[in-house]
Amino acid sequence: MSNSSARLQVVLHNIRSTYNVGAILRTAEGLGVEKVILSGYTPRPNDPELLPHLRDKLTHQIAKSALGAEEMMPQETTHEIEKWIHEQKAAGWKIIGLENNLNAKEESQKKLLGEDLGAKKIILVLGEEVAGIPNEVRSELDFFLEIPMRGRKESFNVSVAAGMAMWALSAGARVEYGL
Repeated sequence: MSNSSARLQVVLHNIRSTYNVGAILRTAEGLGVEKVILSGYTPRPNDPELLPHLRDKLTHQIAKSALGAEEMMPQETTHEIEKWIHEQKAAGWKIIGLENNLNAKEESQKKLLGEDLGAKKIILVLGEEVAGIPNEVRSELDFFLEIPMRGRKESFNVSVAAGMAMWALSAGARVEYGL
């Protein structure tokens, strides 16, 4: 990979599990991701839009797997993900969806984890644990990133897949390990 000085942000769109959110925040912080963007119905730590008892419950669950990263990792919320993506594209970011269930048109936009992405500013979009990235968001992506599977399962848990992709895309991992 030649993205050695790439900047990386991560979007969590419609992630259902608070534990997946926490695990992704922890991994993102550990790998030096610039920012995590929370959109759709993804649970957010300390969400001011929730009633106090729900906010406390979700924050506690996220914290169980984030182990403090929820306080350290810069986060942003957007309620208009398509508009937000357009703004980021205009600012020169490449928008990549981590997705393995691609239609015929999307197959032509696919890159495998480890390929040179030719981008210095990357936003990695993660979708819902079962359904993946919704069509209205998929249509906005520059291309799709797929992690090749060697076993019989079709996919990894979203937090595990996110960790693999963030590690491979992060400048620190490439510099430290010579990728």
